[in-house]
Amino acid sequence: MSVTVSSPADDTPLLRVSSVSKSYGARTGCEDVSFELWPGEVLAVVGESGSGKTTLLNCISSRLMPTSGTVSYRMRDHTWRELYRMSEAERRFLMRTDWGFVHQNPADGLRMTVSAGANVGERLMAVGDRHYGNIRSTAIDWLGRVEIGADRIDDEPRAFSGGMRQRLQIARNLVTSPRLVFMDEPTGGLDVSVQARLLDLLRGLVADLGLAAIVVTHDLAVARLLSHRMMVMKDGRVIETGLTDRVLDDPREAYTQLLVSSILQV
Repeated sequence: MSVTVSSPADDTPLLRVSSVSKSYGARTGCEDVSFELWPGEVLAVVGESGSGKTTLLNCISSRLMPTSGTVSYRMRDHTWRELYRMSEAERRFLMRTDWGFVHQNPADGLRMTVSAGANVGERLMAVGDRHYGNIRSTAIDWLGRVEIGADRIDDEPRAFSGGMRQRLQIARNLVTSPRLVFMDEPTGGLDVSVQARLLDLLRGLVADLGLAAIVVTHDLAVARLLSHRMMVMKDGRVIETGLTDRVLDDPREAYTQLLVSSILQV
């Protein structure tokens, strides 16, 4: 059921997550997670491996149905839709147009056997663009924005380095001007120098486009650079939340203090 919200403003949430839990038999993936996300806000979800952060991301991005709880999204027509009351076709369309998902392994988010230009162009076709010239020129423009030369437009992603593949995946996701992007360890597996360049690129694009984003990472440096707000997870539950600088500079929970101190000692 849709609920109309009158005169939405920038301070109206874009996403509402309420009491989301996911269990796998006796094992808990995530438990009783609630938060709101505003337009243009970047939220980092941090925690060690097994903390439940990826399970949570999958539940709120329609990739995994939660055991209980609700995820509601404010559509472009200003109506609220509950994600798991939408049809599967509606959710797929949302993921191809209004949302983006950047995988840790770019091969999971790209078609490796078609050209870089085709990877970007597919998203444009999903929103109704059928003009070949427009699609190709837009693809060239976006490749440039993610620092991939126009001369690589006809190359397949399998000919690219890991960092270039990740930048191509970002272009593929952002070309349709989504309002919300999910990122699962977007710099994981990359060399430190490549990570730094990619983070600078991401930070610039998110700010320029006014994107809302949810970033799952175990790297607190990534969280500090990209996010406005942070949630810390442990054993499937959110144990601390707040502005990123506050959480990292003045952690209140013992577990968060341990996470922060372990980074500082490296």
